[in-house]
Amino acid sequence: MSSISQRGNERLLSEVAGSHSRDNKILVLGGNGYVGSHICKEALRQGFSVSSLSRSGRSSLHDSWVDDVTWHQGDLLSPDSLKPALEGITSVISCVGGFGSNSQMVRINGTANINAVKAAAEQGVKRFVYISAADFGVINNLIRGYFEGKRATEAEILDKFGNRGSVLRPGFIHGTRQVGSIKLPLSLIGAPLEMVLKLLPKEVTKIPVIGPLLIPPVNVKSVAATAVKAAVDPEFASGVIDVYRILQHGH
Repeated sequence: MSSISQRGNERLLSEVAGSHSRDNKILVLGGNGYVGSHICKEALRQGFSVSSLSRSGRSSLHDSWVDDVTWHQGDLLSPDSLKPALEGITSVISCVGGFGSNSQMVRINGTANINAVKAAAEQGVKRFVYISAADFGVINNLIRGYFEGKRATEAEILDKFGNRGSVLRPGFIHGTRQVGSIKLPLSLIGAPLEMVLKLLPKEVTKIPVIGPLLIPPVNVKSVAATAVKAAVDPEFASGVIDVYRILQHGH
């Protein structure tokens, strides 16, 4: 291929990508959190229009990308506060979740997200992506409300969005997590474990009791890249995306 025709093809691909970017407006629920902030950054890096809704509103980080996000303050337990943020949105990515008593966990991981799914469907949003969690066997029983809420949200997404909905189920998400002015280097533990455990056959994770502990950790950047791809690519596989597929798509 001549250099002229190669440049022409590259320009065409760039124009298509640019048009693709302009057509997609992504709303990240919980965009000022650990995973949510990485998703915002990744979506901006790819040229998409990004907004976020959370109870605290604007991110407290002082990074330059923060100024490129439209920040909304709202509470998913009060669904009406979500409607202004959904105007013109084509894709929603929810990172909303948390811990507490069983009833609190059902409300945060379930009710709040289900409200968002219903509102997005009513608003005509094209795609909905949810950051859920891998099954951890007996551990699930220790935080029962957390997984009850997660699975209820998953069911709602697959019901309301069908093949336009994607559920990501990572295990331990490593990377650099900022808490106030402190940066926690979670990859010091997570990265070596990921390197070792992803070499094991997937079947070992099915071993009773110990199997779920062998689920590979995944880098937060891989989760972010997979989430954005699921939000904008109509060819992306819908349904439940496990850790191994996140590792595959995120690199």
